[in-house]
Amino acid sequence: MATCIGMVVRLGTLNVLKPVSRHFTRQGSKLFTPSRSTHEVRSSLYEHVREGYSDKPDLDMRLVCEETDKVIANVETRKGDLRGADVREIVCVWQQLEAVRKEISQLEKQKKVISHRVRALVDQNDKKALANIPEFKEATKEGREIRHRLSQLYPRESELEEEHYGRALRLPNTTHPDVPIGDESQARVVELVGQKPEFDFKPRGHLEIGEELGLIRQRRLAHVSGHRSYYLRGAGARLQSALQNFALATLQQWGFIPMVVPDMLKGAVFEGCGMQPHAHRSQVYSLDPTCFPDLNLAGTGEVGIAGYFMDHAVNWKDLPVRSVCSSTCYRAETDTGRETWGLYRVHHFNKVEMFGVTADETGEESSQMLEEFLSLQKEIFSSLELHYRVLDMPTQELGRPAHRKYDIEAWMPGRDSYGEISSGSNCTDYQSRRLNILYEGEDGSLHYAHTVNATACAIPRTIIAILETHQTKEGTVLVPRALQPFLELEMQCLLCQAYHSGEATQGSSCPLPGSTSTLDLLSEEAPNTAVMPAFLSLMLGNGLE
Repeated sequence: MATCIGMVVRLGTLNVLKPVSRHFTRQGSKLFTPSRSTHEVRSSLYEHVREGYSDKPDLDMRLVCEETDKVIANVETRKGDLRGADVREIVCVWQQLEAVRKEISQLEKQKKVISHRVRALVDQNDKKALANIPEFKEATKEGREIRHRLSQLYPRESELEEEHYGRALRLPNTTHPDVPIGDESQARVVELVGQKPEFDFKPRGHLEIGEELGLIRQRRLAHVSGHRSYYLRGAGARLQSALQNFALATLQQWGFIPMVVPDMLKGAVFEGCGMQPHAHRSQVYSLDPTCFPDLNLAGTGEVGIAGYFMDHAVNWKDLPVRSVCSSTCYRAETDTGRETWGLYRVHHFNKVEMFGVTADETGEESSQMLEEFLSLQKEIFSSLELHYRVLDMPTQELGRPAHRKYDIEAWMPGRDSYGEISSGSNCTDYQSRRLNILYEGEDGSLHYAHTVNATACAIPRTIIAILETHQTKEGTVLVPRALQPFLELEMQCLLCQAYHSGEATQGSSCPLPGSTSTLDLLSEEAPNTAVMPAFLSLMLGNGLE
């Protein structure tokens, strides 16, 4: 799937991944002396490059310099501390760096010419006579002056380069022209799907339902795992597994390649994805640097998959690449005043993530993939019989990497509001330019790929929507039809327990394989539901008191 340029190693039909940085260097791979950063935010990506692991990020500075006013206007509409004056400073530093690089290049050429001239004089003349030859004396003097000037320029280049990346890596992506301008309140509703559930009782919240049925434990955990943690138990744990397997099975039917990704990654990968592992009030957990230097816990599977493609090129015939992973995500959630209870905003959760790598031949490939990912998200949530809306998110909600972003918010009756359960972003070449993710064109040339990511299923929030949407007056929860095959084994076992314990309805028989009939608790008439309250009371009522 992904290959290096220069040598392709194949094992059967699998292309072995090899780094491309040594084969494709845009600005050279010279190691340089570290200098003190002039920018207060540490850049893990710059440090990663400085240590020789990767090529320097190839930021599109032509756009920044030639269309500075347009870039400033874009920055001003985004959330963050970057402002127009910062953009002009970025341009100023870049121009200084380019001037130094140009002078270095010219001097290196002159040094090479002088070196050839001196070598020719040495070959043509007696060594004792060289000191009396004016041309030799002039050449050696000029060579010394060039070397002295270079000894001044190389440290200056390193200083300017560090300052450049410390500033320019903070720039956001460009913005799609149709994206609304402003904060979250300006989000545009693209589509409403399904109907709000109607109840003849006051709907309860997911935490109340989950605690009563023994699915969720969140109380009395401060001394165990701290705030914003939780346990899923019994059917709650099985529901998580079912949702993961349902989402993975759905996506694999559409050609997605399943992956298992690391939970811990270097800060350079986070920064290359547009995140800030070392910024103040960061959402990223960093491990103890004395034991694990520069390792951080991923808040999304996107980081792990992006790291897989870092410093690699994808074969043309393999494009587009669609990957999916299920991983545990860790988020610091430093804004502790919001959603302090329940599963909506927690420190750890499981999530199924889609990630795509596309070509950039027409400029529309990644936009088309974002629409494709959105249609798959809708298929998943419609199959779970949820009412939701699709939002085209405004500029202040895009973060740094997104060119365009869609959010999906499900109706959560217990909260009496919509809540975000998924998002999808087209990052164009923002991540690939920082992480050196390329593709090989039909003619063998290398180009920066585009990347797209989207949440297929964030488990806790999907559980919230399912429990609150499909709750019954009796205090139980109906299982969506699409999810039933992934709970089938547990359903059979628990139905059998219900029969033999005497909790089954009158006239029912044991539902073991080979039995002549099934329990009346499975209702064929009920649309899009198959489990009646008595069954779910047994299935979900196995929790901690």
